[in-house]
Amino acid sequence: MKVEFADTSYWVALIDAKDQWHEKAAALSRALDANSILTTDEVLTEVLAFFSAYSSRTRQRVFQFVFDLVNNETHVEVIEQSRAYFLAGLALYEGRPDKSYSLVDCISMQLMRAEGLRDVLTSDSHFTQEGFTILLKDQI
Repeated sequence: MKVEFADTSYWVALIDAKDQWHEKAAALSRALDANSILTTDEVLTEVLAFFSAYSSRTRQRVFQFVFDLVNNETHVEVIEQSRAYFLAGLALYEGRPDKSYSLVDCISMQLMRAEGLRDVLTSDSHFTQEGFTILLKDQI
C-alpha cells in the first residue's frame, strides 16, 4: 500500500471550501481513500493555529476533524511528537539558513526521509527544494 505524507496546506485546503486548492485536495482525498496517509502532531498543530482566528463554529468543526484524526477515526496515521524528530528537524532547520522552511516543514521532511516517502500532499514548494514531489499543484 502506498503511503502519502499530508502537510498543513493539504488539511487546510481539504477543510476550507474557499481555499484555492480545495477541489484538488478533495479529489486527491477521494483517490487516496484506499491508501494510507501519514501526518504528524506538529502538522495538526499548524492546522489548528491556522484556523484559530476563524469563527467559533469553524474552530469547533476543525477541532472535531483533528480529534477524529488523532483518535484513529480515519485511515490516517498520526505520528506523535517526539524529541528525536524535533531534534532531527532542528538540525535540518539549522542546516538550511538560506531557506525559509518552518520547523514543522523540517520535522516533516526528516520524517519522510526516515519513512522512505517521496510524495507529499501539499502545495508548499519548500518540499520540492528538498527533492520531494508535491501533489497539490496545477496540472501542466
